[in-house]
Amino acid sequence: MRRQALDVFVNRIASHHELRQSDDLRTFLQADEQTMDRARFQETGCASKVSDVVLGKEKLVEELTPEYEKMKSYIFELEDHLAEAQKHAFRLVKRHRVRHMVIQVPLPSQFYLPCSHPLRSPIAKLLGGVILYLRPLTKWADLLTNLRVGRVFSEYGKAVKLLGTCEDDAVGKAFSELGAKSEIISIKLQKEAHHLLMNFEEPFKDYVRAVQSIKATIAERATAFKKQCELAETIKFKEIDLNKYRLTRSEKLAEAEREEEASRRFDTIVRLMNEEIVRFQEQKTSDMGLAFHEFAKGQARLSNGIADVWRGLLPKLEACSS
Repeated sequence: MRRQALDVFVNRIASHHELRQSDDLRTFLQADEQTMDRARFQETGCASKVSDVVLGKEKLVEELTPEYEKMKSYIFELEDHLAEAQKHAFRLVKRHRVRHMVIQVPLPSQFYLPCSHPLRSPIAKLLGGVILYLRPLTKWADLLTNLRVGRVFSEYGKAVKLLGTCEDDAVGKAFSELGAKSEIISIKLQKEAHHLLMNFEEPFKDYVRAVQSIKATIAERATAFKKQCELAETIKFKEIDLNKYRLTRSEKLAEAEREEEASRRFDTIVRLMNEEIVRFQEQKTSDMGLAFHEFAKGQARLSNGIADVWRGLLPKLEACSS
């Protein structure tokens, strides 16, 4: 009676005009047991995989080919080096420094990637050389942290010009000329700062964007590889279901017996290993304790023997001294 009432209730719900359009409900009412089991397995399998990944029981599906690993490692290391180079470039542009000393630029043959990586390319070597070249520049700039060279030269030129107005013709003219030169230097420094910004820092920014694009492609590749593995696993499950239909009853029984025998053998190996490990620990603990005990006894005997020898020599030495 209750089953019939439940069937009537479900049929009334299913006859609703909105639910008639539901594919899930149609599958639930019309699909066979195997289809429902497969759908239920896929749902629970997905949830269990997600929980295993969160709990750290299962690793994410990743491509583990050597070439792919080298390439990915190379990109991430290159990003670190590039970030350092861009930082130095930004500091140079920000401070508007002038190079009052001659710094020898490394030759292209001296460029190298700071880390020894199997993937070496000319651009990577160039980037390593740029980092080495920028470090002394930024250290020199740090010594002038509070000086804005362009602004200082401009103010210095104005001050010298004012000083020239207080002197006679020859001296005043000289000071005015010095002030004009200082202002020219100030303009040149500002142009150099703009040049660094447009032709030095901006290329680094473009390079950073390129590396970020490569990283995004790596992420897409990982996603595609994971999807491919999931599809391959789905195909494998379908092949397993197909093979189940092809097996006869005797074959199923033989497969079950082999599986039971394999499980029994595995359980026996696990049990024996656990027992042997416990016995090994107990026996070796006893053996090592005995060995340390004998070692201590031997050291004590040796010390006592040496002490006895010195004690036997002491009366003879005292007799000689008296």
